[in-house]
Amino acid sequence: MASENLKVLIVEDEADIQQLLSFHFQQAGYRVEICGNGAEGLKKARERKPDLIVLDLMLPGMDGFEVCRALKGAAETRAIPVIMLTAKGEEIDKVVGFELGADDYLTKPFSPRELLLRAKAVLRRTQKAEGAEETPQLRFGELLLDLARHKVWLAGKEVELTAIEFKLLRYLLETKGRVQTRDTLLDKVWGYDAYVTTRTVDTHVKRLREKLGKFENYIETVRGIGYRFAEKA
Repeated sequence: MASENLKVLIVEDEADIQQLLSFHFQQAGYRVEICGNGAEGLKKARERKPDLIVLDLMLPGMDGFEVCRALKGAAETRAIPVIMLTAKGEEIDKVVGFELGADDYLTKPFSPRELLLRAKAVLRRTQKAEGAEETPQLRFGELLLDLARHKVWLAGKEVELTAIEFKLLRYLLETKGRVQTRDTLLDKVWGYDAYVTTRTVDTHVKRLREKLGKFENYIETVRGIGYRFAEKA
């Protein structure tokens, strides 16, 4: 996919960073739209359906976390990749961002060249996922994953998962019975380009188990190695 066919929505309130990002993305051949607050960014994302969103965390009114939660919680915008761009560098902020479904995270001050490389990596992963031939559904006992609509049901009741939690559950289920190391899960679910740590895997597994409720034992811990989805329901 050539970059000149791709639309990037930049949600950033600082004028100098808006100009910097716009210049470098346009130089790389992308079509760029800019907005300065979260509510406007969410509205444009819903209307324009960009191929990528570069989202600042510290925005007036509706912050980047709220915007990302709204984007990843709606079927029409869930698949749009999001790179969070923020002055906050604490690991907890990165973990929260990834839990909400962000695809990557870059801390200010940043290198425009690195951001473009990250953008290409995220878009490459997204394109590959969209082009892959999928089985419409995955079943395991009372667990049902609808791959086309990114929905999950347990015993007939829908379970709300973030985009990352869905990808994690899907990969574990597709490889059921086989142990997956934390590094493997980082590679297959997040992609090594995302620069996250193995602690992030543990955090997501913990939250996924909580959402599975009485079925939490479907995800087994293999001490010192990683995780395994049960072979039989």
